[in-house]
Amino acid sequence: MVQRILEAGQIEALDRSAIPRIRIPERSATFAARASRLRQLAGNDNPIGDYLHLMAVLADAQQKAIAGFKAKSPSADSIARAQRHSMPLIPALLGARDPIWRDVFAWLIDEVDLGGLRTPVPTQILARLRALDTAELDTQADAILAKRFAEVDPVGAPFIMAALQVVWTDLASNIDARDVPYVGTLSLCPVCGSQPVASMVRLGGAYEGHRFLQCELCATEWHMVRAKCSNCDSTKGIKYQALSAAELSYETSSADAKNIALKAESCDECRAYRKIGYQEKDNGFEPFADDLASLTLDLLMAEEGYSRASPHPWLWAKHVEEHAGPVPGAA
Repeated sequence: MVQRILEAGQIEALDRSAIPRIRIPERSATFAARASRLRQLAGNDNPIGDYLHLMAVLADAQQKAIAGFKAKSPSADSIARAQRHSMPLIPALLGARDPIWRDVFAWLIDEVDLGGLRTPVPTQILARLRALDTAELDTQADAILAKRFAEVDPVGAPFIMAALQVVWTDLASNIDARDVPYVGTLSLCPVCGSQPVASMVRLGGAYEGHRFLQCELCATEWHMVRAKCSNCDSTKGIKYQALSAAELSYETSSADAKNIALKAESCDECRAYRKIGYQEKDNGFEPFADDLASLTLDLLMAEEGYSRASPHPWLWAKHVEEHAGPVPGAA
């Protein structure tokens, strides 16, 4: 009698109680939801409210761009190769990028310029971005994706990343979740190999109560068990810290912190943190937007001696201390 051996994806398909491993981004809504959330978070006297309004206009432009955009999908051979070698399907740092991303970049700049901002982007900044040539754009894109902090121009980085996000989110939205391989580390996106921006505990259906990391580039979400460091995979020394009454509160010692939707999940093993949100406490939580809007929490975490596991791709400091975490794009 021959016994049939099932692959991991086939086992999950048979088990209706299995936690979904991958959540593919919604092409028609990802950037629109992000823009809406950014505008919401820009209120309430947010210290970077004007910047959040600017980024909301950029996210709106992304949604318009992706509606009329189609990137070249990976071939069946490349999907099979990635699966054989446990590598991301469409790695951001391997192979040649479709040059059309530079056209998306130029279009986004023009759209932001026409976006009716209450605090317009200075003309000299837009002129500087438009003046970047092909080589400069590709060099900056490489530095941003590889987290070569000293080489990143913090002014142009959000716009360059936004263009790359349109391309990779389009690619990811057309992937069958069952084709996504199991990569070597849960700390990197199994679709493009980039780092997560933040995580969230979701509501609804099979996702109920489970934590998913959201990719900073392609917006794919992948499951990771809770109370585990998304930077070094450690389960030791995990703490949840939240802003409460302008102070840093710890969930283990503060009853008030238990009701806060956004927290910093810190790890005492690697001294890094990423933010985590809980949809049951705020149904509108959007990892990319909420992480960007909570700069005060970042400042207080720094005072406590923790470093961000990775910078927010739309908010780069001029000098960012490199953190010894997983290498983006590595499998």
